[in-house]
Amino acid sequence: MVKLIKYFEQMSLAFAWLAAWLFVLSGIMLSYEVMMRYFFISPTKWAAELSQLCLIYGTLLAMPWMLQNRRHIQINAVTERLGKKIQHLLSLLTLFILMIFSGYVTIYGWLIFYDSYERGRTTGSLLDLPSWIAELSVPVFFFILLIQAIIESWKILVSYSVFKSET
Repeated sequence: MVKLIKYFEQMSLAFAWLAAWLFVLSGIMLSYEVMMRYFFISPTKWAAELSQLCLIYGTLLAMPWMLQNRRHIQINAVTERLGKKIQHLLSLLTLFILMIFSGYVTIYGWLIFYDSYERGRTTGSLLDLPSWIAELSVPVFFFILLIQAIIESWKILVSYSVFKSET
């Protein structure tokens, strides 16, 4: 189980690095677009839409790593004053809610993706890309986030049992 978790967390780290590079690429594309539009009066057809895809994928790719490293926004002014047992329970409750939400988004995101794929929907922009290219990222990466939430819950339960046996 521990080897599987290590492998999954290495994959999450790779996704986070890919996300960072997608953000850089998006910035380069948008800078190029601004330069072409305002200095050469020759806007691109592709920069805005492809940078939007980079931002969508980048954001969703980074979610599991952010959860693993607790980089999401946290309001802990009250919770850090509570005992370890209550902190563990609150973390488990939060992760359980995240699991339900991620499962819901995975299921319904997949249905939206599949509907767009079956109907052949496109973005309607100048590139007219298939809509499913952006929509596929939602169920896939929320499913990965769901797995990461399960792993984080397991870590809390294991660390709590170790903590409890030491006292």
